Amino acid sequence: MAASPAKNAVRGNGVARSCETAAQTREWMEAIASFLGGHRPLLEAHVVNFFKDRLWETVDAEWMECLRGEPVESLLMLPSGCVQYHWPSSLQEFLLTARSLVLPREQKSTQSFLPNSRVASIGTVLAQGMNTKKKHEIETLSAMVDAIARSSGAKTVIDVGSGQGYLAQALSFEYQLPVVAIDASSHHASITNTRAERIKKHYAAKCVEKQQFKVPRTVTCHVLSSDTLAAVTLDACQDDHGQHVTKTNVPQLVLAGLHACGDLSVNMLRVFVSCEQVQALVSVGCCYNLLSEDCYEDTDTCPGFPISKAAKSSKLFLGKSIRDLACQSAERWRNLTKEMALQNFDIHAFRAAFQMVLEKYFPEVSKLSPSIGRQGKALRRQRLRKVMESCSSMGKADDLSYSNPKEQNMNADGSLPTGPTNPKGAVGCCSSECCTGDTYSTSGVDDSSISEVNVGPSDIHHDACYKFTLFKDFTVSGLGRVGCDLVEDVHLFEIWKDVQHFTEFIGPFWCLRAALGPLVETYILLDRLLFLQEQGSAVQASLFPLFDPAMSPRNMAVVAWKLTGDALEA
Repeated sequence: MAASPAKNAVRGNGVARSCETAAQTREWMEAIASFLGGHRPLLEAHVVNFFKDRLWETVDAEWMECLRGEPVESLLMLPSGCVQYHWPSSLQEFLLTARSLVLPREQKSTQSFLPNSRVASIGTVLAQGMNTKKKHEIETLSAMVDAIARSSGAKTVIDVGSGQGYLAQALSFEYQLPVVAIDASSHHASITNTRAERIKKHYAAKCVEKQQFKVPRTVTCHVLSSDTLAAVTLDACQDDHGQHVTKTNVPQLVLAGLHACGDLSVNMLRVFVSCEQVQALVSVGCCYNLLSEDCYEDTDTCPGFPISKAAKSSKLFLGKSIRDLACQSAERWRNLTKEMALQNFDIHAFRAAFQMVLEKYFPEVSKLSPSIGRQGKALRRQRLRKVMESCSSMGKADDLSYSNPKEQNMNADGSLPTGPTNPKGAVGCCSSECCTGDTYSTSGVDDSSISEVNVGPSDIHHDACYKFTLFKDFTVSGLGRVGCDLVEDVHLFEIWKDVQHFTEFIGPFWCLRAALGPLVETYILLDRLLFLQEQGSAVQASLFPLFDPAMSPRNMAVVAWKLTGDALEA
């Protein structure tokens, strides 16, 4: 194969970082592990405990005092490692060091990696059903897979976690590659087959010559291990008569995956290493929170993290909360609007205050660490925005000034209100790109679950007033989700009054924590690269920023291929 590994290198604090060799990758990982080890409280923080455990006090007090007065726009740049000169030097060092240890994420052209690659523009028929993000990913990834297949001499592509077949169909119709699409959903297979036949007719009608277009072959299988994936992959290596090919005519395969979730991406790496027929790999992973993790106990399973020998020996344990953090995107943070960021911070505050309600009035429920759902995030964000705009336009706290709690939940005709006091539906979780991946939304609560609430005095400041209104609705919804009713002696206002002064620490705290997210993702990606590098000189591997990170945050592809005898001698 003509291509050489792409150079992933950064320079920070006078130290150049590279992952071209196993030794360099190990050194980079050791530096990350050392840095993360000094910030475990920030890494392991969970939104539900923010007020209960006074988490802002686990961060340098000088940092918090400085950042509490910073504009939201500056806070949103923290995950990108941007600093202000008037900030404490220790804070600047923290952010700059974190930035220096992160893999470069700026998109590179496929031609810079493989000069023989060509990016074919996907037409309207093939792109039907794709949004702009998906079209960008499919166009770029299919070009890379095609170039890798031609360079390695592979004849068939195995699309792992194929979904509705977008990648498989682009490879089949635009690049004329035989494709086997593997997915756990039979529904997805049905959609893939139906869509492929429709696209085939379109391409056949356009073709002047009598060209035979092959549609992707679909396989429905739950891939729970690398052994399962290997078996399915080998089973796909059959001729048209269903006979397994012999060792004298070994088919050359490429494994490809677009955002294969959790362990599936890791299983692809293992199959690439162990399966003789697989000559190359192009994998873009995602969902680090779904990775299984080796807790350094004797086990027969092969965890998704860590997989390299060096990472296993380092004994760096992440845990689900930290793996959630790896799903953060610095690009998405800095592209947030001020209004959306403030709403996200409010939701963090509501969930943390809601935990105080559980701790005080429903301790048995609190011990169970209940999940209160994440459905309908976009819809709830829209409702939250409307509620806040409605409260702001009212200019007064009418919804908090009823003569008694019972009237507060009743209109003049005795019906439940649908205004700001009790918006239809529920206020809930912020975008998963901006929160820590914590599960704390409150959808699906019936209005009938609302009962008496002690709302406190009605002469509080207007801003605090409508924030409390939103918190009240969040709490009512959340209690409904965990099967609890709001009782008369639950003094929500007293709880909100106790915590509202500390809500100004929410934004700085979570932006600081998010600054560690890209670092955790870098460590996980380097672990995968090192696993391949540990296989010796017969395997070449690289990390390549394939997509525009602002459009597709999980943009780093693991690209690997096996060298032939001639290449090894050279």
